[in-house]
Amino acid sequence: MIVILSILVAAYVLMGYVVLPWLWTHYEHHPVMEQALKRTVTKEGLPGDPLNVGLVGTQEEVIRAMLAAGWYPADPITFKSALGMVESVLLHRAYRDAPVSNLFLWGRRQDLAFEQLVGDSAKERHHVRFWSAKELGRDGRSTWVGAATFDRGVGLSRRTGQITHHIAADVDAERNKVVNDLQTAGQLIQVYQVTGMGPTLIARNGGGDRFYTDGEMTVGVLSLENAAQTAPPPVLENPAPVRAKNRVWWWVRNYF
Repeated sequence: MIVILSILVAAYVLMGYVVLPWLWTHYEHHPVMEQALKRTVTKEGLPGDPLNVGLVGTQEEVIRAMLAAGWYPADPITFKSALGMVESVLLHRAYRDAPVSNLFLWGRRQDLAFEQLVGDSAKERHHVRFWSAKELGRDGRSTWVGAATFDRGVGLSRRTGQITHHIAADVDAERNKVVNDLQTAGQLIQVYQVTGMGPTLIARNGGGDRFYTDGEMTVGVLSLENAAQTAPPPVLENPAPVRAKNRVWWWVRNYF
């Protein structure tokens, strides 16, 4: 009985931690992305939000594309902008350029950040941070890796006790929103996915907020010089094992 149990445990570990993750890992559309980090960190070095979205294009193209899609650049963190954030949250005053907290990749904070308010204050908002990653470029163009999340409210960090925004658990929904908004604005010429942090049912960000994800990073290739596209961009297909994993993931996510 002990021998059989040992075999079953070994088979589970082999399948769950070696074989299946290997089948789910894919970078055929952008091979160099295998070298990319998968998750941000906080200034304290705690694991932060997952990297779940990417863009291919110049900095100017990224900024113009996000503006065209209805996203506003976040103000830098200063005493004035922090005060404006407090007033927005407490007095329900719109502040569409409210600052976002810093997260870090490669030892540096985000290069760009964008947001969309929900309602009449900065309490709830869609937001995304981007880091320039020229070494991960494609076809001679720069790549930007990003972390998109939804701020559902303001409270105290469960890990540091500091005042912070709390994020909604479904980070995939925010990833999809960024890409869909850019597509609707006619800014994309191609969309594909590569493996991000991998399928995760229960994880915590730097503020202690739970999140879950199918583990994919969706990458959008911007049109040159932001030339408006009238047709939907082609979406490159994922490998069969990844599509199977995503079907199982949707079932598990909805069940739990």
